[in-house]
Amino acid sequence: MLIEFVTTNFTSINEEVRLSLVASAGKEFYDTNVTEHHQEYGPKNISLLNSVAIYGPNASGKSNLVRALLTMQNIVLNSSRNVKDPLPVTPFKLNDTKRKLPSEFEVVFLSEGIRFQFGFSVTRDRVHEEWLYAFPKGRVQLWFHRELDNLTGETNYTFGNRFSGNKYIWKDATRNNALFLSTAMQLNSKQLAPVFNWFSKTLRVIGLNDIPPDSTLEIYKLGEKSKILNFLKAADFAISDLLVNEDKFSHDSLPSDLPDFIRHFVSESGSDIKRLQLSTFHQSDSGKHVEFDLSDESSGSRKMFNIAGEVLNALKNRNVFVVDDLHDNLHPLLVSFIIKLFHNRDSNSKGSQLVFTTHDVTNLNQDLFRRDQIWFCERSSQQSTLLASLTDFRPRKGVENLQKAYLSGRYGAIPFVRNLSNSF
Repeated sequence: MLIEFVTTNFTSINEEVRLSLVASAGKEFYDTNVTEHHQEYGPKNISLLNSVAIYGPNASGKSNLVRALLTMQNIVLNSSRNVKDPLPVTPFKLNDTKRKLPSEFEVVFLSEGIRFQFGFSVTRDRVHEEWLYAFPKGRVQLWFHRELDNLTGETNYTFGNRFSGNKYIWKDATRNNALFLSTAMQLNSKQLAPVFNWFSKTLRVIGLNDIPPDSTLEIYKLGEKSKILNFLKAADFAISDLLVNEDKFSHDSLPSDLPDFIRHFVSESGSDIKRLQLSTFHQSDSGKHVEFDLSDESSGSRKMFNIAGEVLNALKNRNVFVVDDLHDNLHPLLVSFIIKLFHNRDSNSKGSQLVFTTHDVTNLNQDLFRRDQIWFCERSSQQSTLLASLTDFRPRKGVENLQKAYLSGRYGAIPFVRNLSNSF
C-alpha cells in the first residue's frame, strides 16, 4: 500500500512535492476511512488512508502529480528493456538551473508486510542515483545505493549486508539508462520481487487518457458478468444485461487502398486478431430486453462501464488505484458512490486505496472525508506546482463548511478570474 510519494523537478513541479497517505491522530471516520495495515516483520501496524482527494484549478499541476507516479512506474517496469529509448522525463523548464538537473521520484510503500523506501533521479539519457531501503522489524536496512560520480562519469554502487543474490552480475548488466531494480528483476532476483511487484501488480494509474474497458472485459471473460451488472445497477444505470461478442479478423475488412506490403504483414499476423463488440440491454415498456451498442450509451455510462472493472479489481486485489479527473463525465453522486466503496468495510475489506484528482467541489465536505484526506494543488507565482494538506489550515473538526471555505479562497488552490470588461 502507498505510504508516501515524493517528486521533484518534473514538468510543472519545481521544488519537492510530497503526498502522504498516513492517517493523522484524528479519530473521525477511523473505522471506515482508515485501515491499519499489518507489518509482518514490523513492531506495529501502520494506519493508512483508504482514499485521498486532490483539489485544484486547471493548470495547477494535479495531472502532473499523477503523471509523475505513472512515469516512475513506467521507468521501473520498462527501463531494462528499452535499450535505445530515452527515459520519459521532462524537467521543470521555467528555471534555467533545474532544466539541466535530473528529475527525482521516491515512493514509500508496504509490500508483503514489509515497508520499503525506493527512489531514483534520472535525466532522459541516464540514471544519476537509485536507492532502496527496507524496514523489516522496523529497523532500516540499506539494500543498495547507486550514484553517478559527475567528475569521473563512473557509477558507484553500495550494497547492504542483507541484500543477497548475484548483485555484482546484475550491476555489470545494468545500463546507464536502466534501473538496477529493473535489471536485477529481469535477471531473476527473488529478494527484489516484492518491490517490483508493487509497481507491476499493486499500483494502477489511469485517467490521463481515456479509460480503456480492458479490466471490465477481463471480469466478463472470467464469467463474473454479474459483478459488473451489480456495480452498474447500484450506481442507478438502467442496464439489464451485457453481451460481448468476439468477431474473428477478416481480410475483407482491410481498406482497398492499403499498400500491399502492409496488407501482407497484417494478413500474416492477423489470423488471431479478434474484434470485440460490446452490447448493453435495456428493458422496454413491454418487458423485452432491447440491445444497444455501447457507443449508443452516454459518455457517463461508457466511463462507468470502463471504470467498473478497475474499481472491482482494486477492491478485490488490494490495489492502489490512482485516477486523474475522477469527476469527468460522472455525476457527483456517482463519484461519491465510488469513494464510499473504498470507505466501506464490506466492499473494501483489504484496505485498498483510492487517490484521485478533481476540481468538482460537490463532495468536498466532512460528511465524506476526514480532514487529512483532502489535499490542494495550486500554481505558485513562479508557475510551479505546490501541494498542501487541508490539515495545514486547521479547519474546525466536523463544523467548518469546507466547500464554502475553499471557494472563498481560504485554502488557496482556486483560479483567480479577472474582470475583462475593459478589454472589449
